[in-house]
Order: sequence, then C-alpha cells, then structure tokens
Amino acid sequence: MGTLQTWRKAYGALKDSTKVGLAHVNSDYADLDVAIVKATNHVECPPKERHLRKILLATSAIRPRADVAYCIHALSRRLAKTHNWTVALKTLIVIHRALREGDPTFREEILNFSQRARILQLSNFKDDSSPIAWDCSAWVRTYALFLEERLECFRILKYDIEAERLPRPSQGQDKGYSRTRDLGSEELLEQLPALQQLLHRLIGCRPEGAAIGNYVIQYALALVLKESFKIYCAINDGIINLVDKFFEMPRHEAVKALDVYKRAGQQANSLSDFYEVCKGLELARNFQFPVLREPPQSFLATMEEYIREAPRVVSVPTEPVLQLTYRPEEGPSEDTKSFNDEPEPSVPADDVAVSSVETAPPPPPAPQTKLDTDDLLGLNDAAPNASAIEESNALALAIVPTES
Repeated sequence: MGTLQTWRKAYGALKDSTKVGLAHVNSDYADLDVAIVKATNHVECPPKERHLRKILLATSAIRPRADVAYCIHALSRRLAKTHNWTVALKTLIVIHRALREGDPTFREEILNFSQRARILQLSNFKDDSSPIAWDCSAWVRTYALFLEERLECFRILKYDIEAERLPRPSQGQDKGYSRTRDLGSEELLEQLPALQQLLHRLIGCRPEGAAIGNYVIQYALALVLKESFKIYCAINDGIINLVDKFFEMPRHEAVKALDVYKRAGQQANSLSDFYEVCKGLELARNFQFPVLREPPQSFLATMEEYIREAPRVVSVPTEPVLQLTYRPEEGPSEDTKSFNDEPEPSVPADDVAVSSVETAPPPPPAPQTKLDTDDLLGLNDAAPNASAIEESNALALAIVPTES
C-alpha cells in the first residue's frame, strides 16, 4: 500500500509539472493558469497564499470581466477533470476564499456561470484510490453543496451574507442589526428560508471517518465554521422581526412564518451538535462556541392557536425563546459586545379573515403588552468575538507550510 501511495503522489506531481509547463507555452493567461495549477496541486496541504493572491488579483474589479470569466472557467475545468480528492478540495477552497475575500465581480460572474454550467455540481465525485480517499471524497461533496447553496442564497438575498457589515447604530440605538431585522413580511418570508437552507448545508459539512483528522479538510472546515456565526445571527434578527410581525400577518403568511420559527428551533439543536464535533478539532482553539436551546413549546402553541382560531390578544412569553451565550476569556470587542434594547410594544392585529365564508369578529380593545424581542434567540449576545475571528484567519495562514 505504501508503494502504491508513493507512486500516486509521484504521478500527481508529474501531472502538475506538465500542466505548468503547458501553461507557460500555450496560454494567453500564463501567470493565472500557473497560479491555479500550483494552488490546486496534488500536494496534501492548503493552497499557498501567494498563489491565492494572484488569483484574487486576476478577479478584481480593476481587471476586465473577460479575465474574471476566464479564471472561473479555468477553475471549473480543473474541478470537472480531476478524480483526486485533494485537487478537488483545494479548488473548492480557492473558490470559497475568492467568494469571501474577492471582489463582488467574482461572485456575480460565478453566479452567472453556475446557472449555465453548474460549476459546483459534484454529487457524483469520488476518489476510490484508498479508504481514506473515499471518506475525504464524501466531505468534498458536502462542501461543494454548501458552496452551491451559498451562491443560491446570494442570488435570493442580492447580497453576500458573509460580506455584510453591520451598520453603525443610529442615534438612540445601542447597536446595529443585520438587514433581516428591518425587512417587510414578504421579503422576510423569502429570505429567511434561504438562510435556513444555507445553514442546513453548513451543518451537513460535519466530517466523518478519516476526514475528521485530515489537515486540509480542517482548514476548509475552519472557513465554514466562521460563516456559521454571521448566518445564524442574520437568522436571529430575522426571527425577531418575524415575531414582531406575526400577529398582524394574514393566515397564509402566518403559516409560513410558523414553519420558519419551528425550523429555527430544530436548527439550534443541529448546530449545537455540529459545534460539539468542531470543539474536538485543532481548529477549535481559536473559536468561542455558543450554547443553544430550542424555543419553548408554549410559544409555539400560542402561534398555532392564532392561526387556527382568530386574531386576538395573545400572551407572549417575555423570556428569551432561544439562549445563546458565550463564556469568553476576554472582554467582548467593540463590534460584538452585548447590548440590550428597550422592548417595543406589540399591538395585536385588528382584523384578519378566517376564511372566504366567515369572518371573525374584531377582538375587544386591550392594553398593549410588552413583547421582549430585543434578542429573541439570544444570538445578539453571542456574536463571535472579533478577535477570535481574526485569530482564526491567522490560523488559516499559520497552517500553510512555508515553501522553500
């Protein structure tokens, strides 16, 4: 087995060397092609930073769109032709890094390209050269699914959730919120399911078997893990907004909203399990992990009763529905420290039709009740520490071997 593995590594190195030589001779984009081959070679280590920087420069806003399109086409070709899990994974890492750190031009172009060619469609990918390669191939497929869902979420939201910067708080506010906090009902019910589906794919990136301890997979998993915080915080702010609007929604919107709320509780448990797996990995030393609780059934029963019977004054629980807390070793940073807003009064809907035949009588006037929705899921108090994320970025660089 050792001899076979040695032969495969030598053969992979020969292929990489040949491709580099051909790129120098035949390509009009020689530097870019060489950078792509070297960043995604058969060596089982993360892509080298200097090759990644050349790719990011080639896809920046200062370059013609044709150059960006060529880069995406070259990455797609590399991904489609390989049967080696290391090459496939490193190509996905390059794409992921470009999505996270590159110019918005790259996201727009790769979205257009993916609608024609499905660049990230790797459902049939497998490397059966060894049992280890088999386990790693399975993780490559789930990673590709996450990146594909990331593009779909970008298409629906019209912005990249990871690139979002929370606006500075306006006068009278303690902190800024994700965009989902201020959406109308229609947009909210379109964007929250997209974010929840993205989180579902992210949770699916849980490594198994030999993939758990693999160095390159842990590097990619660190990128995925960092995105989980901002995605779930956007869901948190959206759920707060959803509850604020729920008792004024018509029946068909309330039914959708209830499904979204239920799924948020289910995903809290799944994400908690995902974090438990990650805590045992080397990458976890630079992250602070939250503790999540699913929402109480009493509030779900109240929402279901509103849908089933008629709009009326309801008793809304004032305790946080989901708690997410950190146990930081250091004080929170300026961008991520906890804030508490004053709860806004919630006014029950005046009149909602029960059916096309009968209409419920308007509810009797009642005093306004306070609805504690400042942090319904408890996630705003648990935004990832900025210093921890910076340290995780440093980790991604630190684990790249120094090239001679």
